[in-house]
Amino acid sequence: MSPRMGLDLPTILQKAGEIVDEKGLDHLSLGELARRLQIRTPSLYNHIEGLEALRQKLAIHGLHNLHERMVYAAVGRSGDEAVRALSEAYVSFARNHPGLYDATFRAPETDDPELQQAQHKVVELVVQVLQVYGLKDEAALHTVRGFRSILHGFASIELAGGFGLPLDLDKSFLLLIDTFLAGIHSGTSN
Repeated sequence: MSPRMGLDLPTILQKAGEIVDEKGLDHLSLGELARRLQIRTPSLYNHIEGLEALRQKLAIHGLHNLHERMVYAAVGRSGDEAVRALSEAYVSFARNHPGLYDATFRAPETDDPELQQAQHKVVELVVQVLQVYGLKDEAALHTVRGFRSILHGFASIELAGGFGLPLDLDKSFLLLIDTFLAGIHSGTSN
């Protein structure tokens, strides 16, 4: 059976991303995806091997989208301005694509070279932006790890509805990033 005209993996991933953003990753099914694509479920098997393969591809797709948004945000910026732009792009991605963001952390096969390459691109971008602070080797990677923890922690708590106080979330986030930057400046000035 040949694939339907106009149906390809990017179209499938786009529609799957819409589903997980609306309903959550745990509610993704091949039946729902086929219904939304207006095809029969078996037709999906011309493009993917099953639900686990779809989740794997969706994780990679999400990482590519996150990377693209972060690159766009950082272009033409450096130093603190670039770090703030990366931060805002990251949290904005999580806010606008909560299911796709979740998928980036829940790939079924973590040792998949394509997944690892997509993850590496995000890390390399952050390392590149942080080079202006003179961080090298292991120190740069520890800083990237801390930065990722801040971004993921904030995004995850926000998505879970964990910030119940009536305070401006964007202001809280900016204060958090400014504190991170103050720490980098303090560490690099010694």
